[in-house]
Amino acid sequence: MTKDILKDLIAQNKKTCDFTFDEITQENSALKLNDDTASVGFIYRHIGEIIHLLSQFFGIPTDVENTTMGQIDSGKVYDKEESQQLVQDGYLVLYDLVENLSEKEWMETLDTPFFGPISRVRLLGHILYHTTYHCGQITLTLKRGK
Repeated sequence: MTKDILKDLIAQNKKTCDFTFDEITQENSALKLNDDTASVGFIYRHIGEIIHLLSQFFGIPTDVENTTMGQIDSGKVYDKEESQQLVQDGYLVLYDLVENLSEKEWMETLDTPFFGPISRVRLLGHILYHTTYHCGQITLTLKRGK
């Protein structure tokens, strides 16, 4: 039952965010809401990186490098296809976690530098929240950006 619930939560997060992600193009990835905010491309890349980087706390190794967390958007142009692949691969990592962890393991506590001790299920919840939060920023920027 737990696995089905977690898979459904991931699937809904992906479905909801894909409405926005499907609207991102290489051309509109430079849009910003204003001069003080990050671009669509930077935020999209950030989402993909963070799914992988936070998944390391589950014991999932990654070769994804942090180029966005704690960084200011310098205007670098990110390849939309690469960012899209990062996000898609990130969702696969999450689905694999659900498939491979037992119900008991989801409740076990992990130590993280960001949140301190946290259960695996709460960390998954944060990853999904983080993705949705930044997806909303992209949505707003695509509608109102310059």
